[in-house]
Amino acid sequence: MTTIATQPETVLEFSDNFLLIDLCGEHDRHLATIEERLDVQILRRGNRLGIIGEDESVRLAEGVLRALYERLESGRTVEPADVDRELRMPAVAATAPEAQGGDQIALFKGGEAERIEIKTRRKMVEPRTAAQKAYVQSLYKSELAFGIGPAGTGKTYLAVAAGVNMFMQGHVDRIILCRPAVEAGERLGFLPGTQEEKVDPYMQPLYDALNDFLGARDVAKLREQKMIEIAPLAFMRGRTLARAFVVLDEAQNATTMQMKMFLTRLGEGSRMVVTGDRSQVDLPRGVASGLHDAERLLKGIPKIAFNYFTSKDVVRHPLVAAIIDAYEADTP
Repeated sequence: MTTIATQPETVLEFSDNFLLIDLCGEHDRHLATIEERLDVQILRRGNRLGIIGEDESVRLAEGVLRALYERLESGRTVEPADVDRELRMPAVAATAPEAQGGDQIALFKGGEAERIEIKTRRKMVEPRTAAQKAYVQSLYKSELAFGIGPAGTGKTYLAVAAGVNMFMQGHVDRIILCRPAVEAGERLGFLPGTQEEKVDPYMQPLYDALNDFLGARDVAKLREQKMIEIAPLAFMRGRTLARAFVVLDEAQNATTMQMKMFLTRLGEGSRMVVTGDRSQVDLPRGVASGLHDAERLLKGIPKIAFNYFTSKDVVRHPLVAAIIDAYEADTP
C-alpha cells in the first residue's frame, strides 16, 4: 500500500481490491463510521481512497484505515467492533513485556503494534486493546493475576481462553471456573431441581465462554471427566488446587473471608485469575467486598499482577462504553 499526498486530499492506494471491499464494509458502512467519528470525507475511486478534512482528522483516519487493512492482509476479518476499537485507540502498542511460554501464546510484530493471539480448539482469540494485551501477557507470566474493570472489557472471556489454551498445551490438567452465587439486586426465590441445576443460572456466562472455545459437546465430556469444573465459590473450601487454571469471576461479590479462602487454594503448577467490577457489588449493605480488600492488601506483592480496564476497553456494542461513561460521570 502506498500513500500519495495531494492538497487538500490525502489518497491511499490499496494493492488488493478484494481486501479493499472488506475494508470499506457492506454498503461502505466502515467508511461511514470513520467519516462520522472523525469528521472527514472519504471518497472511493477504484483501488484508492481519498480523505478530506482537517489535518489531524485526516492523519487519524489514515492510521485507522492502514491498521484495518493490515489486519485484512494478515488473514483476519474486520468487524464493526474492530473499526470502533481503532477509532478509540488507534495504533496503540502493548506496553507490557513479552509473555513467556512459546507455544502458549502467539506474538506477531508488525507495523506500529504488536499482535497477540490465543489459540483455542474452535477459534483464535485476539485481545483488541493495549490493556487487554497487557492482561493476556500477565495471565501467562504471573501465577496470580487480577483483572478489574467494567463489564464488556473481556476480562472473563480472555481468562477462559487462556485457560483453554494452557489446558490444550498440557500446562495444566484441569480448568476450574467459579463465581459467588449472589443475586444481582433481585430476589429469585427457591430454584427447582438438583444442586447443579440450582447453580447453573449463575454460571451461564462461564458456560458460554467455554462453548465458544471448545464446543458444547467437548465441554460436557470434559466435565464428566472432571477436567472442567464450574462451581459456586463456596465449593472451593477445603481444597488445594494443583496443576489447574482457576478463574474467580464476579469477584466483587465475594466477601473478604471468601476471597482469602479462594486465594489460599493455590497449589503447585496452578494459575489463578480473579476478575471483577468494583461498580457492580451485589453484596448486602455493610458487607465489605473481598475484591477491594484483596487489591488493598496484595498490591505490593511483586509476583501478583493487577490489570485495570476502562470504558475504552469495552468490546461489546459501542453504546456500552457510552453507557459506562455516563454512569461513572454521575457517581458522587
